[in-house]
Amino acid sequence: MKRIAWDSYQLFLAVARQGGLTAAAEVTGLSAATLGRRMVELEQALGRELFLRSQTGYRLTADGGQLLEHLVELEAGSRRVEEWRRGASGQSLVRISLGTWIAWLLCQNMSVIRTPRDDFRIDLHVAEHRARLAHRESDVGIRAFEPEEPNLAAIPAGEVAYAAYKARNRQWLGPEPWVAVDDENAVSAYLRWPRQQATDRIAVSVNRPRSLRDLIRAGAGLSVLPCFVGDLDPTLERAGEEIPELRHRQWIVMNNDDRHRSDIRTVADRLAKLLKSHRDILAGKRPSTSG
Repeated sequence: MKRIAWDSYQLFLAVARQGGLTAAAEVTGLSAATLGRRMVELEQALGRELFLRSQTGYRLTADGGQLLEHLVELEAGSRRVEEWRRGASGQSLVRISLGTWIAWLLCQNMSVIRTPRDDFRIDLHVAEHRARLAHRESDVGIRAFEPEEPNLAAIPAGEVAYAAYKARNRQWLGPEPWVAVDDENAVSAYLRWPRQQATDRIAVSVNRPRSLRDLIRAGAGLSVLPCFVGDLDPTLERAGEEIPELRHRQWIVMNNDDRHRSDIRTVADRLAKLLKSHRDILAGKRPSTSG
């Protein structure tokens, strides 16, 4: 049997984890066409069908799922060997997957998540797509729903509320314009809301949620933000009440097999403490303006 190069397996991992060629192309830097060809070549070399292909993406077959599990174990073993090679001076890595605005909050409070005394490093993966942990793609994730995967453990972390915001004291002549994330990147309910409720008034579109606050602050229009973002910004004000259908619970999620690893548990516990300390503002209770 012809020997299969390791980079073919790495490309398989990217396609499997991203669920399709387009997203995997962004991760690998290769074109979708090249990735598609490489996956066909891998299947031919293995003599097994790895993907069920459709217009909505690439879904793993039973053989593809087994290969993914084997490769994830190899990745984990490779990381342990590398940490062993570095010896006592090496630092373990805790990978955290989270959404745009929880990442914003976390970055502002990184000093309580990792202190100078800690001997681990932090890697943040920021995306609106659901945090993937079932195959150890990340070590800790924050999700907007309780995980259904049987091999994941979850810690409840309160609720998140949303409202529409505008620049403080900003007024418009005529209908208020809106700013929104484009259709392709509106993967969360709060990002889809402006397109569902005010599609004919969208004046500016952007491909990254992180730019919404800047556009609102500049007076370009209204948009929906988590209340803990909008209410903590003195240059913004709510343009109406909370949008109740967008409220959701959130969860800190870990792989069952790794949740007792000391560095992962430390990070998860500190994340839980951070979110608990912000529980009221996350849930839409406006901060006090007294004093």
